[in-house]
Amino acid sequence: MNVMFIQLFYYFISIFGLLIPLLLGVAFLTLVERKILGAIQRRFGPDQVGFFGLLQPIADAAKLIFKETVVPATANQFLYFLAPILSFSLSLSIWAPIPVGKLGGLVNIDLGLLYLFGLSSLGVYSIVLAGWSSGSRYAFLGALRSAAQMISYEVSFGLILVSVLLCVGSLSLQDIVVFQEKYIWLGIPLFPLSIIFFISTLAETNRPPFDLPEAEAELVAGYNVEYSAIGFALFFIAEYANIIMMSALNVIIFWGGWSSPFWILSFVPCSIFFSFKVMIFVFFFIWVRAVLPRYRYDQLMFLGWKVFLPISLAYVFCVSAILII
Repeated sequence: MNVMFIQLFYYFISIFGLLIPLLLGVAFLTLVERKILGAIQRRFGPDQVGFFGLLQPIADAAKLIFKETVVPATANQFLYFLAPILSFSLSLSIWAPIPVGKLGGLVNIDLGLLYLFGLSSLGVYSIVLAGWSSGSRYAFLGALRSAAQMISYEVSFGLILVSVLLCVGSLSLQDIVVFQEKYIWLGIPLFPLSIIFFISTLAETNRPPFDLPEAEAELVAGYNVEYSAIGFALFFIAEYANIIMMSALNVIIFWGGWSSPFWILSFVPCSIFFSFKVMIFVFFFIWVRAVLPRYRYDQLMFLGWKVFLPISLAYVFCVSAILII
């Protein structure tokens, strides 16, 4: 009984040790993004609330928490409230197997890649539920566009993971990083796939230039147009948590995870290297938003089905042939 209690207490502390830094990171990522966008566009970011605007995320959170929740009269109330909770839960659950150091993640499972791919695919349901349950045609249209976009890029997303599986011979995220630490970062021999994977993660998270479900001029803010207060906040948190998660996935699969390219820096904690690499990819997410215009819907579908899918499929055959030879 005491052993079971100690194990439950350990998992409880581990979960909070993961979730609290993640939620704080999401909160201050909004500030970092607004500051970087302001610098790129030659304007000021938030600078009024707190020292250099550092308390702006707290002010935004307080505003959304205490704001009145307005539910549309035509909404399916059960699904309307379920959708943001589902989106938020999936964005946090997907972090469980992410190894931030040599000790692994919260749980170390052999099918880590499959787990991540499955949970990221379930994110489509929360968006479709949000659009349909709102009772608004504009929200529903945004949800359908989002679902079509995510499904299109998940095909190439999955084929890229197949190529990685063929190289490493394991679906464990821990094994993928250990393989790269021992031999070579997969982003070097599979560089075109790493670029496609990064662009696919932009589409997966509905980020510019693929933010068509939230195209303000066309759809009045997309699938979440009827949400306010805490419901909108949950979708917002889920989006930014997914940005950090996709950045971590780019680092783990292609750029060595926690490993350092310089043996002389081996004394530095491995989690520092991992966090630094993740921040680089998060910066790329923000930089792309600042400099690239939004794609048209036909351009997005053309890129997914007629460019990325053939290239990723060809890589699967090429990697298989090389390994057989």
